[in-house]
Amino acid sequence: MITFESMNKNTSLEYNTERPKMLIPEYGRNVQKMVDFAITIADREERNKVATAIVAVMGELKQHLRDAEDYKHKLWTHLFIMSKFQLDVDSPYPLPEQEKLAEKPTVMPYPKGTFKFGHYGKTVDKLIVLASELEDGEEKVALIKTIANLMKKFHLMFNSPSVENENVIAHLEKMSNGKLTIEDLSFFSETKDILKVIGTPNYKQSYSDSQNRSNNNRHRNNNKNRNNNRKRY
Repeated sequence: MITFESMNKNTSLEYNTERPKMLIPEYGRNVQKMVDFAITIADREERNKVATAIVAVMGELKQHLRDAEDYKHKLWTHLFIMSKFQLDVDSPYPLPEQEKLAEKPTVMPYPKGTFKFGHYGKTVDKLIVLASELEDGEEKVALIKTIANLMKKFHLMFNSPSVENENVIAHLEKMSNGKLTIEDLSFFSETKDILKVIGTPNYKQSYSDSQNRSNNNRHRNNNKNRNNNRKRY
């Protein structure tokens, strides 16, 4: 009779922490075992067949990447990496260089700069510099209007769901050190129109939440005033 005690003596649980580390774990341990088995096959022709079959399985596991460039080439590269470059098969693609794969990527320089209003971004800052260098005229006025509307759009996208046109112009003056300003603000796009263009459920919800908070605060203040008046009398 087989009891739990007898099973426990003859078998033991295998934990992932006790298993060999997988170089590309997203393919799973079963694929890694297939690769390890392929290395042990003595016959080269049979080894090639097994390697091709393993790549097909890997492709089924990564179907969402099939539209990527050099998809099959990447699978074969992953196969050799998983075998620690010990798998000797005829690959349809050039073998990857182990030294290059071990190289660390070059550190990308990060642009440095200080922004008075970060939500407007570096592009707006460059446009302001360009407009400041133009001579007074229709072209400069047109560019100022374009920049101001762009600033309003970015403000609504990344800062808050509402903004006054006067505040945008004040920011423009400050960012240009007083070189750019305009008095007639009728050119500004309506806030609701901008929100329709950039609007997602999140933006619309933010705008709605802002209105609801304002209404709730007004109702609370009215109720508080009514209660205070009742206490007096």
